[in-house]
Amino acid sequence: MDLSWSPRTLGYAFRDARLLQTALTHRSFGADHNERMEFIGDGLLNCVIAIELYRRLPALPEGDLSRLRAQLVRQDSLHLIAVDLGLGQHLILGEGELRSGGAARPSILADALEAIMGAIYLDAGFTAAEDFIRRVFQSALAAIQANTVVAKDPKTRLQEWLQARKKSLPRYVLEETSGAAHEQRFRVICEIDVPRLRTVGEGTSRRIAEQGAAEAALKELEP
Repeated sequence: MDLSWSPRTLGYAFRDARLLQTALTHRSFGADHNERMEFIGDGLLNCVIAIELYRRLPALPEGDLSRLRAQLVRQDSLHLIAVDLGLGQHLILGEGELRSGGAARPSILADALEAIMGAIYLDAGFTAAEDFIRRVFQSALAAIQANTVVAKDPKTRLQEWLQARKKSLPRYVLEETSGAAHEQRFRVICEIDVPRLRTVGEGTSRRIAEQGAAEAALKELEP
């Protein structure tokens, strides 16, 4: 496998190319896959982004910092960065995943990006991994201003609306998944007992569909 692209595209040259190869290997290919590296990368990513937000937004309270971090490190954001880096064409996938379009699947690309973060840490330590994360998130972080007001997501707002009125929390039920594996759409039902309400949300991920269902419920509940 040719990994000569990595120093140029990633901005980091691996001393041990085997680490990069493992980071790009999906579990469908074999036993030596990237899930353990992804575990490390996920922890590193949350840590580095938390530090960056703490430094950049000194006046923002913990709850808003947490919500903003969640927005930055979610699958959608990681997927876009992975696409920009061209990871899809270098993924090592089993034949089934290749045939089903796994190289373009957002979850696989996002996981591979986190695995690369973990691989860089194993290759050169925390500072190297931190530099990589800060670099690939540079545009997103640069867009954040010190006076950022972080809007609460619909699910959080709906939960707080119900809790403030001592009502039971909503339930989110996956009703339908449709489309090809790399172009799936999800349909989620949000159910509330009191007041009795049932709303629907759709999207390219279950999270997006749940947020849409919560937003629809808020429109029914809020004056």
